Amino acid sequence: MKAYWLATAAALAAAGCTTVPGDVESAPAATAVSAEDAVVSDLVSRMSLERKVAQLIQPQINSFTAEDMRRYRFGSYLNGGNGGPYGDEFAPASEWLRLADEMYDASVEPLANGEPAIPTMWGTDAVHGHTNVVGATIFPHNIALGAAGDADLVRRIGKATAVEIEVTGIDWNFSPTVAVAQDDRWGRTYESYSENPDLVAKLGAALVEGLQGRKGDPDFLGDGHVIATAKHFFGDGGTANGVDQGEVNGDIEQLIALHGRPYPATIAAGVESVMASFNSINGRKMHGNEALLTGVLRNRMDFDGLVVGDWNGHGQVAGCTVTDCAQSLLAGLDIYMVPDDWKALMETLVAQVKDGTIPMSRLDEAVTRVLKVKYRAGLLGADAKRPSERGYAGQFDKLASSEHRAIAREAVARSQVILKNNGVLPLRSGAKVLVAGTAADDIGQASGGWTLEWQGGSEYVMGGDAGKNGALFPNASSIWDGLKEAVTARGGSATLSLDGSFSARPDVAIVVFGEKPYAEFAGDQGDMVFRDEEGLKLLRSFREKGIPTVAVFLSGRPMWMNRELNAADAFVASWLPGSEGAGVADVLTGARPASGRLSFSWPADCNGKPVNGPEGALFAFGYGRSLEDTSPLGQLDESCLALESFDSSELFGSGRLASGVVAYAAGGNLSMASDMLAQMRGTSSAAGVAVRGVDRNAQEDAREITMQPGSRFGILQPEGGSGAYRITYQVQGRPTGPVSLTVANGDQTTTIDVTREFQHAGDKGWREMVVTAACAATLGNRIEFATGSRLTFGIASVSREDLPEGTECTF
Repeated sequence: MKAYWLATAAALAAAGCTTVPGDVESAPAATAVSAEDAVVSDLVSRMSLERKVAQLIQPQINSFTAEDMRRYRFGSYLNGGNGGPYGDEFAPASEWLRLADEMYDASVEPLANGEPAIPTMWGTDAVHGHTNVVGATIFPHNIALGAAGDADLVRRIGKATAVEIEVTGIDWNFSPTVAVAQDDRWGRTYESYSENPDLVAKLGAALVEGLQGRKGDPDFLGDGHVIATAKHFFGDGGTANGVDQGEVNGDIEQLIALHGRPYPATIAAGVESVMASFNSINGRKMHGNEALLTGVLRNRMDFDGLVVGDWNGHGQVAGCTVTDCAQSLLAGLDIYMVPDDWKALMETLVAQVKDGTIPMSRLDEAVTRVLKVKYRAGLLGADAKRPSERGYAGQFDKLASSEHRAIAREAVARSQVILKNNGVLPLRSGAKVLVAGTAADDIGQASGGWTLEWQGGSEYVMGGDAGKNGALFPNASSIWDGLKEAVTARGGSATLSLDGSFSARPDVAIVVFGEKPYAEFAGDQGDMVFRDEEGLKLLRSFREKGIPTVAVFLSGRPMWMNRELNAADAFVASWLPGSEGAGVADVLTGARPASGRLSFSWPADCNGKPVNGPEGALFAFGYGRSLEDTSPLGQLDESCLALESFDSSELFGSGRLASGVVAYAAGGNLSMASDMLAQMRGTSSAAGVAVRGVDRNAQEDAREITMQPGSRFGILQPEGGSGAYRITYQVQGRPTGPVSLTVANGDQTTTIDVTREFQHAGDKGWREMVVTAACAATLGNRIEFATGSRLTFGIASVSREDLPEGTECTF
């Protein structure tokens, strides 16, 4: 391949270009651009139709091999939120680098027909650090960085993240998210810096500069930098009712002024990639919206990089499927993110170019855009290197280095927002401190979604402390770790008591609680009420005993917290701080000032209506106390109709469990303790049950359950549900042993033998099961599957509904 680039360099020199590929930085800007155009146009002229189409195809690592790369020559590829090298999502960093080399080598192996072999590039979602990789630094999520409000801090985080990405040989980061979230019920609110578009623009541009380097600087996209992506263009934060991938309606110019505001700033910062959004604008999906992808982004905003799709987003365009969507390319998409169905889509696109559905000029335009980004990133040219030979590649000590951890700790401290303080903060020297709440020593919960796993990497590995300070988070400190160190250093004592019990009376109790990890649509809510009462009960218990309390609330958004605010003497919005819990302790002890200010308005009412500005806000945008501000907050109204009812209709759907519903795994011994499966995902080795997210209609909107002989899997809802169970399911293979379904109402149970039904359903796709009183007289709040042989089946939805009396059970 190097011989090809040397020949190209000679041709360029003969044409009067003084710059050769790979030596752009030393030349004047005009000459560098000329070299870029010449190199890319020469490559495009030499490529076959099939190789051009391959540049527009981006599969995920779980669905293809290096041999597939060698045969088809994909222009790029990605790892999904739960994907890892060689099928191991928790693989060590060295395996990520090994796979990067394998894919690169396969992509540049000389082609028999003399066509140029174009290096591929690997994209990843490193949205708050390189957090798909065990041992990397986990920075606070964007909502916390918005509360810190410092562009230089965000720029340093971007640089540290880029270094850690390069350590593992990856080229491209799908970050920053520059959504302007307007309805905090949205499950991606924590990926937004703020409800304020100017703050989002400032911090989004800063992260781009951190990841890529400053545009025009000699090290732009050089060693220690990666390709950045502004996403999701546009309006993802403005969907009706905060529904992920939903509809955005309104005057188009007003929508552009609000939700499009961050894009000119990131484009000016040199962002090389923009990702199309899942949502619709006034009824039209963005992945097929030429007026916006081309008319606004290209022509009005002067974006000259590449536009990449989101996970099968093109398949949502009217008239399209995942394997057939010329509309997206014609609208302005340059790369299809097609995780699994890449082969069929490639064949369709080739045929559509041949029959004229897609003009060759549009195909060449998209390929040119992709190759120009590769050129700027140093992937094209005589000096292009294998992933393992680049700047920081293989320097695994850079993962969670002391420098990067210090930046993360600073970010945590500067993002803490004090909403209430009756004088208990800062903690006094020599105090006896009790730390309570199950989140206090759980780094996964403090990190939230997009951490090791797409939906978060906390409670999904059962047994021991692997989900806390063990194998999954080797370079991290929990909030408890930080408090213990800080309190004892000041002459005090610190005790961890998750349930709040104690033998020696403490001077103060710190209660750490909050939202469990979630991502995307799994985090959508119907209102802004926080219903988990663990923290509330602890705060009230300590108050009854006359013990002062500090509430540390972990969340991806502001929520209605009036009960907890009343019960606590101090209340800290800690957001999702990540791997440096010591940063929380820095503020609570006064080692750092409390400088965080709300980047989102905090709701006063529990009605779920969006709050953007002072109207309806308990605490307005920009609010935050110093440690010295001990003015009383006053008693807040605790009435909330939303707390008085439980919606029992849908227990599981769209990839998430309803509030209060839990999934569990257990062994055959009925006295054996059950393992909880947060968001119906995880592995219980003792019980012999593994549950993973799979795609049915959207990314991981269903679950695949694999059960070993003698295992049990169940779903438990709060009291109050009624009606028949309706379950959408599929069975893989024919079970060879007995399968049963138990429906329980307290201690009363009905067990149904469904062996024949499951054998009949084997490999016949998705079907529906309806369980009524006709076969389960004890319809109650728990259902449980048990098996006598290995069983793999899927569940897409579970709901309760009232059906006419006498309705028969069906499977």
